[in-house]
Amino acid sequence: MASLRLRELEKRFPDGTLAVKRVDLEVADGELLVLVGPSGCGKSTIMRMIAGLERPTAGRILIGDRDVSDVRPQERDVAMVFQSYALYPHKSVRDNLAFGLRMRGVPKREIAERIEQVAKMLELGPLLDKKPRKLSGGQRQRVALGRAIVRSPQVFLLDEPLSNLDARLRVQTRTELARLQRRLGATMVYVTHDQEEAMTLGDRVAVMCDGRIEQVGPPLEVYRRPSTAFVGGFVGSPAMSFLDATVEHGAVSAAGARLALPLAVEPGARLLVGIRPADVVLCRAGDGDARGRIDVLEALGHDLLCHVRLDGAGALVRALAPADADLSEGNEVGLRFPPERVHLFDAESGRRLA
Repeated sequence: MASLRLRELEKRFPDGTLAVKRVDLEVADGELLVLVGPSGCGKSTIMRMIAGLERPTAGRILIGDRDVSDVRPQERDVAMVFQSYALYPHKSVRDNLAFGLRMRGVPKREIAERIEQVAKMLELGPLLDKKPRKLSGGQRQRVALGRAIVRSPQVFLLDEPLSNLDARLRVQTRTELARLQRRLGATMVYVTHDQEEAMTLGDRVAVMCDGRIEQVGPPLEVYRRPSTAFVGGFVGSPAMSFLDATVEHGAVSAAGARLALPLAVEPGARLLVGIRPADVVLCRAGDGDARGRIDVLEALGHDLLCHVRLDGAGALVRALAPADADLSEGNEVGLRFPPERVHLFDAESGRRLA
């Protein structure tokens, strides 16, 4: 395995679209890094540039100490697993696993040994002589992973590999993939738009927006201290609520609430107050920092998600309550925002305030 480094990487398409904007990123040897973001943010374009399927407009790609920016895909020693599996339908599972090794001139005995090892690891033994059309979606995904593993590449690239699976199988395969990565000690870059996948799989996550990396860090750090309002709103489910706010007389005024928070910000400054539903405390109307009326209640099983419309401002705040709470749509409630749980962002730049 090897480390992977991207240095000031850019990609501009012929129509003028700047899809990737000066990205700097380092993936350590043996690390699983997840690129996560909404559709169109540039994460798959980065993946394709690492694989050599797209040529960078600017910047460098280094695998270990080797600059592969202008190296052909087949000479980069990376293996890619696609969303669509990309299996040969007319070949057996065994031949799908062997194909890349045969093309590289690997001796037959070594091919057989590698296939046996990978088949045992991924529990593919009973499937080796079957064609892909006889396999379930989860089995096809394991074959696609096996085809990558059997090559023993320096870097694995996984582009939304679980998105074609149903919810139950996706969770199961995600767990298997995490266990497999630890066992292999493999360097992996995993692309997804699913922030739950990113949080549960990655050693670190890199959150992307509009061609840029907004934040890189361990999943819990990104969740607890989002560096921008975008990251705060994208990472975490249910999503963070935001309120427009201003600084007045040393306190933050937001939707009728006054929050005495330590700030080194000029009076009149415009802010965004962010708070996660799990951190909002519901109380009796008049007892909290703000008050409002429950607009919608969503039963999530172990919790109720309350959409509360604040009095006067009309802003919407989401709060979690126990599933057995005595609440109904239309109830008046108070909301308390614990200061240590409030996130403050600059309204113009979206950057987090210390």
